[in-house]
Amino acid sequence: MSLQMWRACSNLPTLSHPGGVAMTITTLSSRELNQDVARAKNGPVFITDRGKPAHVLLSIEEYRRLTGKRRNLVEALSMPGIADIEMEIPRSREFPRPAAFE
Repeated sequence: MSLQMWRACSNLPTLSHPGGVAMTITTLSSRELNQDVARAKNGPVFITDRGKPAHVLLSIEEYRRLTGKRRNLVEALSMPGIADIEMEIPRSREFPRPAAFE
């Protein structure tokens, strides 16, 4: 997520989730985090360092939900913000192996 997108989301009380579920967003400084880690139960907690986002704290359930689901290529390429990612894929110089018909 780019910093510009983060700033846009930080002004909103909720963040729209790919599954259609809205989550509450909490923004904390590292000092505030030490006082109240339980806020991650309500949604992602953005931890700032000198006013800039540095980390995100998630509940273990949310982390497992996000990392447990595998996406296919079509789902991955249709994710919001994917157009902002610059990626150059080098052309393969290898020739495909001939098909073995037996």
